[in-house]
Amino acid sequence: MSTWKLDPNHSEVKFKVKHLVVSTISGNFNTFSATVDSNKEDFTDAKVTFEAIVDSIDTKNGQRDGHLKSADFFDAANHPAITFVSKSFKKKSGNNYELNGDLTVRGTTKEVALAAEYNGTVKGFGGSFDVAAFEITGKINRKEFGLNWSALTETGGIVVGDDVKIEVLAEFVKA
Repeated sequence: MSTWKLDPNHSEVKFKVKHLVVSTISGNFNTFSATVDSNKEDFTDAKVTFEAIVDSIDTKNGQRDGHLKSADFFDAANHPAITFVSKSFKKKSGNNYELNGDLTVRGTTKEVALAAEYNGTVKGFGGSFDVAAFEITGKINRKEFGLNWSALTETGGIVVGDDVKIEVLAEFVKA
């Protein structure tokens, strides 16, 4: 079994959500970790575990970040981490995979399917270690995970959309 550890210096965990229906707000988590365990070079037997620390959320707006950490949204005080544990990593075609697993947000666990593109494996600087990279994307409904806060503008527009787009750019180093 080979174990691969996420390199946080060469990885990103990002999200996007609609604001006032017409614009998109993006953000990221600055503190996260992940491990991939696999026997196969194409990762089709991969077991993936992931954790993002809620308190590291960053939307480039301190007031909004504070609101997202509050009980209105992620409730970081009671639910400090978002986790994902894979159930399967199936090859679809070429370098495209489907990553299925349990996502836990704010104490609620739901099975989700994410698209994963395997960008390949190369030797790192000096040739003494292996590096594998993936781009993982998907969409979830925030309300399915208990992030129910909502408000309407004076004209009836929705302040925060329900759908959240997820993008993870992940570089792993073979342990």
